[in-house]
Amino acid sequence: MHLDCYKIYDVAPELVPARSNRDWMDAFVDRHPYRCLPLTMANATGWELLCPMDIKIEWNGGPRNEDIRLLTRGDPRAIASFADAHFMRGIVTFHTGHLFRTPPGWGVWVTGPPNWPKDGIYPLTGLVETDWLPFPFTMNWQMTRPGSVVFEKGEPFAFITLMEHRKLEEIVPERKPMRSNAELVKEYEAWRDSRADFNERLKGGEENAMRERWQRHYMKGQKPTGDKADAHQTKRRLQAPKDVK
Repeated sequence: MHLDCYKIYDVAPELVPARSNRDWMDAFVDRHPYRCLPLTMANATGWELLCPMDIKIEWNGGPRNEDIRLLTRGDPRAIASFADAHFMRGIVTFHTGHLFRTPPGWGVWVTGPPNWPKDGIYPLTGLVETDWLPFPFTMNWQMTRPGSVVFEKGEPFAFITLMEHRKLEEIVPERKPMRSNAELVKEYEAWRDSRADFNERLKGGEENAMRERWQRHYMKGQKPTGDKADAHQTKRRLQAPKDVK
């Protein structure tokens, strides 16, 4: 399996494995958002494209292209090669600088970095048929209100991951009463009772519960019954792009 990332020009935005950390998660006491493993795994399940320059977006709320201004602390002549506004109504377009190609049946899902809220602007998500597309796609953000927003140099402006089209279409969701799966009921009830007991002990200041502070079943890949999940993952190890001449 491979993802071909063709640089359209010799210089293109940097493409790196996505990071799991977030500044807002670091700011919490004890960094406790990192206890949510699904959150950190989603953060890192893809690759980031990084801003090659700082960009300040100013929008007066109007519907025209002229109502958006793009500024930088660097050379303003370089802005057009990276960002512009041609969709109007507060939408800013970023150029990835790459033409991506995937194996047959696979596409690129492009959006903003997951769990990276940015005040005043919102990422627009696209699913691109990169298994045949002979031209690049762009990353678009929409201002949510008049004002200004800054993307710093080195900040991710796009996040890409892969999706297999036909496999997803073959999936048939089936809704069932949980009582139809006796083993699952047993495991669920063990979790429910364990959680209720732990929360009660934590509320009462019980020493062991206060020391643990939170249950780690999911983080450990362990069911409340003590059984281990063999396929459990706690970290993404995505590979950095290789430069091929």
